[in-house]
Amino acid sequence: QVQLAESGGGSVQAGGSLRLSCAASGRAFNNYGMGWFRQAPGEERVFVAHISSGGGSTYYSDSVKGRFTISKDNTKNTVYLQMNSLKPEDTAVYYCGARRGLGPFLVTHYDYWGQGTQVTVSS
Repeated sequence: QVQLAESGGGSVQAGGSLRLSCAASGRAFNNYGMGWFRQAPGEERVFVAHISSGGGSTYYSDSVKGRFTISKDNTKNTVYLQMNSLKPEDTAVYYCGARRGLGPFLVTHYDYWGQGTQVTVSS
């Protein structure tokens, strides 16, 4: 199995930046595509960004495109989410997920999840 642990969340003013990290333990980390999802209070968990297992392809939701950047360091078994120009609407618990294969970026397609890290953006 793969264990995931997010870190780097916190509170920031609108327009600020945060860098989230997701550290993986277990075997075959570089065989998985990695995604970031978020869940705001009273809302369902939704897709934010995804990076392929080799790091060659990235995908973003329309709401974060141009502001967030996902990256991956296989030597450190870690995936990152750089969040710039943060808005109050970005406030949520952010989750890291791992999956094999290709397809839609749906919660049900990811095999492993971290515990989440809180991001709060104030106006």
